[in-house]
Amino acid sequence: MKRVIVLMMIFLTMFSFKKVDASENLIVNGKAGLLMEANSGEIIFEKNKDERLAVASMTKMVGLIIIMEKIENKEISLDDIVTASKNASGMGGSQIYLETGEKMTVRDLIKGITMASANDATVAMAEYIAGTEEKFVEMMNEKVKSLGLVNTNFVNVTGLDEDNHYSSGYDMAMIARELLKHEMIYDFTSVYEDYLRVNTDNKFWLVNTNRLVNLYEGADGLKTGFTDAAGYCMAVTAKRGNMRLIAIVLGEEKGSVRNEETAELLDYGFNNYKVINLKEKDSVVDSIKFEKSTVNNVNIYLERDASVLMKNSDNENGYDTLIEIDNIKLPLSSNDIVGKFLIKKNGSVIDEINLIVKDSVKAKNFFQLFIDILKNTLYI
Repeated sequence: MKRVIVLMMIFLTMFSFKKVDASENLIVNGKAGLLMEANSGEIIFEKNKDERLAVASMTKMVGLIIIMEKIENKEISLDDIVTASKNASGMGGSQIYLETGEKMTVRDLIKGITMASANDATVAMAEYIAGTEEKFVEMMNEKVKSLGLVNTNFVNVTGLDEDNHYSSGYDMAMIARELLKHEMIYDFTSVYEDYLRVNTDNKFWLVNTNRLVNLYEGADGLKTGFTDAAGYCMAVTAKRGNMRLIAIVLGEEKGSVRNEETAELLDYGFNNYKVINLKEKDSVVDSIKFEKSTVNNVNIYLERDASVLMKNSDNENGYDTLIEIDNIKLPLSSNDIVGKFLIKKNGSVIDEINLIVKDSVKAKNFFQLFIDILKNTLYI
C-alpha cells in the first residue's frame, strides 16, 4: 500500500496542475488591448499595450476631445451651423452622405461622428474649427503630446489607412479617459439609434456602430473602428455601481469576435475588482485664507474622485490620505490647480488627485488696500 501511495505522489508531482489566471484567456485573437479603471487610470489588464498599430476610426476620439473643449470654452456651440465643403462631402468610407454646401448643426455632426463614425462629418467639423483638415491634424497631435503619449501620431482626422498614422492600446485608453472627462460626450455615445435630417425628405437613420451600447450592461460609449490595416478595433466604456472601466481591443479579424472579446475584458474587470471611494469629486477638502485679496477664504476641491481600485478579495483598510498645498500666487482662476490630494498604502503614494479652486481670486489693488487701511484706522 505504501508503494502505491508513493507512486501516486510522484505522478501528481510530475503532472501537477498549473494555476491559470483567468486573464490569460483575454483578447487571444486581438493584436493588442488594455483594461483600465477610468477614475485612477490604473491598468487591470494589458496585452502589447505600447505596440504601434493602425487604429482606424478610433482616431476620431482625439478630434472629439477638441470639439468638446471648444464647446465648453464657448468658442463654438451645438447649435452652430456648419456648411459642408467639397472636400468633406467627398470623403469615402463611413459617412452620413453630406452634400457640398449642405448645412448641418454641430450637434448633428457630432451624432454622425460618434454613432456612424462618419468621415464626412469629421472633416466638416475639422474644417469648421481649424480652417483645414491639415491644421486640425496638427491640433490633434499637439493634444496627444500634451497628454504625455509617445506612441501616437496622426496624419489625417478620420483614421483611414496612411503611412505614419498609428497609436497603441495604452495611448488609446488614455485618450478615451481624457474624452470621458467631458461628460457631454455621453449624450452622444450612449445613444443606440437616432435620426439626422428630421422633417426632410432625406431623413437619415443612425445606428451606433458600437453594438455593446445596446447589448452590454452599463456600456455607454465609446468608439469603434475598422480598416484593412487596423482590422476591427474598439474602445468601450461601461459603468456599474461606482466603477467605470475602459476597454481597448485592437487588431481583431472579425467584428463579432472584437465585440465578444471586449465584453469578456469588461466582465473580467467587473467580476474581479471593486472601487472604494475615499472622497468624492467636488468635495471640499480644505480652505485657504488670503490676505490682501478680493476673497478672504477660498475652498479647495477634488478635481476627481479619490478612490482605490482593488481586487474583491483585498482588505479595504490601510489607506492614508495627505493634502499638499502649493505655494500659491494670485491671481487665481476657476479650476486652477493649487495642490495635490495623495492616497497612500503602506507609506507609498499610490495615487495623486489635483486640488482645484472654483472661485476667481485677485489681489486687491492699491485703492482697495487704501480703503482697508482707512477702515482699520477709523474703526469703520
